[in-house]
Amino acid sequence: MIIPFELNGTMVYLDANPGERLVRILRQRFKLLDSKEGCLSGRCGSCMVQLDGNPVPSCIIPVFEVKHRSVRTIEGFRQTEDFADIRQGFDRARVTMCGFCDAGKILIADSILRLEPKPSDEFSRSMFSGNICRCTSVDDLVEGVRIAGAIRRKRLNAQ
Repeated sequence: MIIPFELNGTMVYLDANPGERLVRILRQRFKLLDSKEGCLSGRCGSCMVQLDGNPVPSCIIPVFEVKHRSVRTIEGFRQTEDFADIRQGFDRARVTMCGFCDAGKILIADSILRLEPKPSDEFSRSMFSGNICRCTSVDDLVEGVRIAGAIRRKRLNAQ
């Protein structure tokens, strides 16, 4: 089956079994290795991508579901100013970036800030509840989002 979709801003046409997991397609066919195969049940956040702008675990998404949609991986997101805001906020909050659960932490933080430019701590905590991270505390993540939100608001208001 030919599956057309946008991947990190570029239209691609993929010939694949429609039931293949998106995470495997991204890793094996496109060599986008920063979305990791963790739990394979959608619970850990290591395989997180943005599907039409929303964070989703790519390990539970059959590739046919991305037909005519937009997928952005952490590799694509790193090219944005929004990523720079989050990275700076996480650095200031001393959020550890281990390389395994980074996609989930970063893409969830972006989703939080798009939904609530000035989120409450409780809202941020609830959004991170589906991301298993052993290298950083939830308190540090919440603080990182708070700082990143201030950085993003300043950047957007300065334009």
